[in-house]
Amino acid sequence: MLSSRLQRLRSLRSDTSGLALMEFAFTFPIIMAMGGYGTELSFLALSNLRVSQYALNLADNASRVGVQANAGVTQLRESDLNDVLQGTRRESDLIKLTTNGRVILSSLENVSQPYDTDRVQRIHWQRCLGMKGASGADAADYNSHYDPSPTVHPSPAAGSDATAANKGVDAPAGMGEPTQKVNAYQNSGVMFVEVNYQYRPLFGSLFVNPQVIRYTASFIVRDNRDFSRIYNPTPTATASTCDRYTKGVGGATT
Repeated sequence: MLSSRLQRLRSLRSDTSGLALMEFAFTFPIIMAMGGYGTELSFLALSNLRVSQYALNLADNASRVGVQANAGVTQLRESDLNDVLQGTRRESDLIKLTTNGRVILSSLENVSQPYDTDRVQRIHWQRCLGMKGASGADAADYNSHYDPSPTVHPSPAAGSDATAANKGVDAPAGMGEPTQKVNAYQNSGVMFVEVNYQYRPLFGSLFVNPQVIRYTASFIVRDNRDFSRIYNPTPTATASTCDRYTKGVGGATT
């Protein structure tokens, strides 16, 4: 009996039939963690790429829209701005940008208006789209970071007519990060776009914390634009002013 039991113990010591299963059980958590981390980083990188492209496309589109008026001058209309913002909204439906973020389009101009004595660089007007930033909790993250100061923004009426009352705000240093300021050429303008997006990780906060993805883009206005105002002929369009926090253009909620 004893020898039989010893024989069984010896055979068990040399038995390797479950080795692969044991190795898999030990390595599975490590493989899953590495796979999840890689997937999360890939998704974050892809989200950054998408947001940067949305900003570039909007700046590019806004730099070339308008309708030809007299003498080859292009007039920019509220309907044109709504069109390009709507294009950004549709383009970004996959990540629900206008629900989980905010888009700010600014016209940085270096021109002399009838009420100026010389050229002045100013943010003449801004148009916005997106639901984020309405509350005090996230206002600092999603509203424009590149106005002249945290408390100075162009009013919703800025640029709506050609009067000094709605001239916007002076921005002599330009717009952008302190070491990467964008300035408009003399007698021209720049479409400056800022996109702020709430990134929601695939696996909660396990690998990457929720964060705001922020990108900017700028394009020089491509045509001989009339910088005096944004036109709004009949039938008038509802302006997507920055006092509105909606996911649709012109204040639309859908």
